[in-house]
Amino acid sequence: MNLMEGEVGKTYLIKEIVTDDDELNAFLFRLGCYSGEPITVVSKGKKNCVVVIKDGRYSLDNLLSEAIRI
Repeated sequence: MNLMEGEVGKTYLIKEIVTDDDELNAFLFRLGCYSGEPITVVSKGKKNCVVVIKDGRYSLDNLLSEAIRI
């Protein structure tokens, strides 16, 4: 399942990043978002979700959220 399908308040392990865009992949890697890392869904809206990755809080749009498999 992707990040947008996750439940608010739960922590998941990232299984993979599914994207063909090298810039998007590099951006997520700089945030600390890669396979094996825990990610917590703080809140979700229609167009974005707020997550915690390595003590950093980020708002990710649908494109980024759907690329992250948990």
